[in-house]
Amino acid sequence: MTPWRASLAVYSDRRVLLILPMGFASGLPLLLTFSTLSAWLASAGVSRSAIGAFALVGTPYALKFAWSPLIDRLAPPLPLGRRRGWGVAIQLALIVAILAMGLCDPKRDLAVMGIIALIVAFLSASQDIVIDAWRVEILAPDQQGPGAAMIQTGYRIAMLAAGAGALIIAARAGWFAAYATMAALLVVGLVGFLFGPEPPVPVEVPPAARVRGWEALRTWLATAVEGPFADFMRRPLWPLILLSVLGYKMGEAMAGVMSMPLYVSLGFSLEEIAAVSKLVGFFATIVGAILGGLVAARLGVMRALILCGLLQSAGNLFYVLQAIGGHRLDYLALCVAAENITGAMAGAALVAYLSNLCSPAFTATQYALLSSLSAVGRTLVASSGGVMADRLGWVSFFMLTTVVTIPALLLLIWIARKDVAASERDATTVPASTAS
Repeated sequence: MTPWRASLAVYSDRRVLLILPMGFASGLPLLLTFSTLSAWLASAGVSRSAIGAFALVGTPYALKFAWSPLIDRLAPPLPLGRRRGWGVAIQLALIVAILAMGLCDPKRDLAVMGIIALIVAFLSASQDIVIDAWRVEILAPDQQGPGAAMIQTGYRIAMLAAGAGALIIAARAGWFAAYATMAALLVVGLVGFLFGPEPPVPVEVPPAARVRGWEALRTWLATAVEGPFADFMRRPLWPLILLSVLGYKMGEAMAGVMSMPLYVSLGFSLEEIAAVSKLVGFFATIVGAILGGLVAARLGVMRALILCGLLQSAGNLFYVLQAIGGHRLDYLALCVAAENITGAMAGAALVAYLSNLCSPAFTATQYALLSSLSAVGRTLVASSGGVMADRLGWVSFFMLTTVVTIPALLLLIWIARKDVAASERDATTVPASTAS
């Protein structure tokens, strides 16, 4: 078996395959509180200002790190293990909440609907915390890349189901049927947790069972809240790692947020954009995620992170080709395919990298913090994309997006070299110490 075929064989591992339904369960609720919900509200005659206000229900996704220590440290509601107990309990509550949301009437119960939507988003974000921790802990280090590819593939399939699939069901059988179907599909995640393994609980300092009151609370806070930060900051070069995570996806985000305005300005109709984006973009993302996981398994996570980051930056050059070429559907298909393939490859490599950075004792908290940091970097810079595009023009703007990620990539190269040097020092000092 060739090395690449051996790397591809990782995808047949039972634990890696189990990540696919978990990615599906993770991605399914998102659009039910976002674009699908907006379509429901618009069809019911709800005002645009009210529909816009519903975007606030997505806040829990940005703040999930705040309660991740509770999921990391508190005993789960169901006696199925630390991860499976929390996962099954949250998914059962999520199924009930989605069903309750489907029973609402936007014309009469808009406020109640908003509250339930917020609950769905909170439970969905909590589910993400558990699934990410479970994924990181059940997979070996060389499986993190394929695992990242599977989580993204499942997530993308779920978004297609909760987006186009839910709209088709709603058009034929009504909105309750659409939301009830989505709630039923969450059983996929339940099956994954029930038949999947429970990660071993890491050996740690015994809890302070003898102390009570404020001292017990202070001890718990020091372990659950301060512990993940202190543990991460013991890692060499941790400030540079955070900076590289912050900047890794900036170029892609800047280009992505202005892609639709570019297409519209070139005269593409919404139907043309939707057809190419949905069809080509969907399959390109899945192919890119699988390729990213394959590269991580074959070359190692750090090399894959750098290589896929370079490809991601180069992928933005296709926007330059589109801006110069004008209204051409073949260029549009090529641009969408390149952006989705390279972006998904880099996304899989980044997820694998963040997964390897987490300590077993604080997996849920540290992964939530690192993924939130990556999202903050994308959001802060991408929000200024419109201003820069106006001032620079399309060609210069998209050229800029190809180089804005270079500082993060240079940091990663420097970190990788330091890690190699440290490993070589350890390899030379261990024999000397054993010989003495």
